[in-house]
Amino acid sequence: MDFNATLSGGFIRILHRPPTPPELESFSRYLGLLLQWNRAHRLTGYKQPAEIAEKLFLDSLYFLQWVPPGSPRVLDLGAGAGIPGLPMKIVEPGIRLTLVEVRRRRLSFLSAVVRELGLKGVSVLSGRAEALLKAQRELGGAFDVVVTRAMGPLRSVLPLAMAFVRPGGRFIASGPPAGKPLPPLPRDPPHHWESLPAAGKTSRRFLIVGRS
Repeated sequence: MDFNATLSGGFIRILHRPPTPPELESFSRYLGLLLQWNRAHRLTGYKQPAEIAEKLFLDSLYFLQWVPPGSPRVLDLGAGAGIPGLPMKIVEPGIRLTLVEVRRRRLSFLSAVVRELGLKGVSVLSGRAEALLKAQRELGGAFDVVVTRAMGPLRSVLPLAMAFVRPGGRFIASGPPAGKPLPPLPRDPPHHWESLPAAGKTSRRFLIVGRS
């Protein structure tokens, strides 16, 4: 299956609608930039367009289920190649997105995608989350939603991520790969596992969802 067919099928399964022509164009341009930069900088291990559509772009859209409507402030911790934040922003332009990344080449890539796609309301911050909280205290408790796809062990990620979440806001993170056991979650603040039908061959997709 080609890139557009994979993306369109995933939109229908996840969002219950097909992608609009502007969305298809944005994702196609994003794909082109990712493939181009990946040859020199290895931003992802996925190399086939349809695989990138399924494993990166469509996978990011699951997070939207817990993002409030309007113009929520969303923080993507350890944004890497922009997953899940940038696909979320393409689909929901009202999101005010902040991408946090420590690696210089990935920061350059993120800035290039934001510029080339003409995305408004996106900030790219350089540095470790702990250092940013100390240097920019206004970031603490400032976000409606904090998302992360692959940042590290839960016991260290959760308290750090929750420091950015406003009272009543949400934290959303990817669960383990299919077939791996689900680790226990803290009860204070409450977090739980969400199980969703997966976009591709994997039967289920697990996400951690928590409230501050």
